[in-house]
Amino acid sequence: MTAILGISAYYHDSAAALLVDGRIVAAAQEERFTRKKADERFPEQAIAYCLQAGGLTAAALDYVGFYEKPLLKFDRLLETYLSFAPAGYRSFSKAMPQWLRTKLHLPREIRRGLGGAYKRRIVFCEHHESHAASAFYPSPFESAAIVTLDGVGEWTTTSIGIGEGANIRLLSELRFPHSLGLLYSAFTYFCGFRVNSGEYKLMGLAPYGKPLYVDAILQHLMQLREDGSFWLNQSYFNYCQGLTMTGPRFHKLFGAEPRRPEEPIRQLDMDLASSVQQVTEQVMLRIARHAHRVTGQNRLCLAGGVALNCVGNGRILREGPFEQLWIQPAAGDAGGALGVAQWIWHQLLQQPRTVDPLAQQRGSLWGPRYSSEQIRSVLDQQSARYEQFSDEFELLTRTSALLAAGQVVGWVQDRMEFGPRALGARSILGDPRRVDMQSVMNLKIKFRESFRPFAPAVVADSAPEFFELPAGTESPYMLLTCGVQAAQRRAPTATEPAGLEKVHEVRSTIPAVTHVDYSARVQTVDEPRNGRFARLLKRFADQTGCPVLINTSFNVRGEPIVCTPADAYRCFMATDMDALVIEDFLLLKSKQPQTDQANARREHLRQFALD
Repeated sequence: MTAILGISAYYHDSAAALLVDGRIVAAAQEERFTRKKADERFPEQAIAYCLQAGGLTAAALDYVGFYEKPLLKFDRLLETYLSFAPAGYRSFSKAMPQWLRTKLHLPREIRRGLGGAYKRRIVFCEHHESHAASAFYPSPFESAAIVTLDGVGEWTTTSIGIGEGANIRLLSELRFPHSLGLLYSAFTYFCGFRVNSGEYKLMGLAPYGKPLYVDAILQHLMQLREDGSFWLNQSYFNYCQGLTMTGPRFHKLFGAEPRRPEEPIRQLDMDLASSVQQVTEQVMLRIARHAHRVTGQNRLCLAGGVALNCVGNGRILREGPFEQLWIQPAAGDAGGALGVAQWIWHQLLQQPRTVDPLAQQRGSLWGPRYSSEQIRSVLDQQSARYEQFSDEFELLTRTSALLAAGQVVGWVQDRMEFGPRALGARSILGDPRRVDMQSVMNLKIKFRESFRPFAPAVVADSAPEFFELPAGTESPYMLLTCGVQAAQRRAPTATEPAGLEKVHEVRSTIPAVTHVDYSARVQTVDEPRNGRFARLLKRFADQTGCPVLINTSFNVRGEPIVCTPADAYRCFMATDMDALVIEDFLLLKSKQPQTDQANARREHLRQFALD
């Protein structure tokens, strides 16, 4: 038996993953255990969970891998600071203490984090090699082109490679400071959202605006070449030398200062979001076409933070040269933990690879699961009132009836998802046919901006009836955006409102999951991957004729997705959710004891949303 632990840490969204004889046993992000969103600290609790899931101790591990090379990253930071000195002193002085304390001593920190029990080799893999491994090895392809795109690893920001059997080769790269991820993050910052977490918001805001600034971006901020490579004009940015993403020339070009988070969203923000989204899609398409030319492959694997741009992914699938596309669900830094473990198994140890038609990722359900005894203990400690069902059909019938009646249901089943998307294991569910459901769930459940779109989960066999997915295409990880079928669409009123008021227009038979541009970020659901969640969708279809549900992550604004039954109950009681299903247990809000603590938390979250 060979046990390999992969670790990503210290920059954004730390995680751990465990492989035993090449098989994924467990993977989880540290934030789910510490309850600190995108926790960047050493993933002690995620590691402890992975070892427990594998029935192992740290001493029993054969290899430990880290997802990038810290000395190479330090080289990039020093060279960058020296290039801009003395302008970068504040950024330099802020970054250096942590580097000198921990990041330059990672072997020591890793061994300390493993309790001193691990005595064997620690393997350091380059950042984009980890991304490439996470993209290709779990994919259902024997061979494929590989594209990785993110902010920056050590020096690389984009890479093109090829995977064949158990081998990966990176063929070309784009280097810092020229980065599609950092370009997108600069606009995220300027439009008033938080970098490394607000990019989703910018993508969701884009359809509300017009791409009026595409030419300005391409003429002033970047030089884009036919092969998708580009050069960014650093005189407009501040991320190399400062503590912000954009500089005075950027602000002058667009005629405004960055929006403060508490200020109303401007028409300028909507138009800039639309513009940078269109540029991003152009770049992604050109890189994909170039990857096809240089690799000769008809299948493409994607990873890196930019690969979470599901609108761009959808365009690659529809307009690009590839027949099939597979995207790592944990495409960001967290997925690097899985990638480095798989890189060690296949590249370093030269172990063969068996392609799994369902993909080795297996629904990306690699986190903890809780027994009936554990759940009951938690609920009894809270004096919760619940029903426990011994008949799954009866549980699904009750749950789907609640959903059909317009109630919002928290849903905790199976092992927790690995990656940023809720895929039916830690989800909040609603009826997509209801006109008011998007606003209700955004403002009363999620406590977030009302314009944010929700994703539809659809029975895979019924997806073509509702969504314009190419024939034979699955989207099990909610990483593709496509159009809603014309037969399901409804024309807006003659006097369609402007700006964010567009959210109130009814655009389809499933308005709560139809974005203002008639698009949807689709999750196709089947029993092999999704188990009981797939059976709930089918039961809802039996009762209503609609095989679609709203599926959004089980959390509130500013918090990670819930992990434990206690997390779920706490979130349930602090929001206006109507019901909660944890495995075989059903709880109705109307029957729960109301506590001062839950009421205070609910009021705090409402105030947080208003701010």
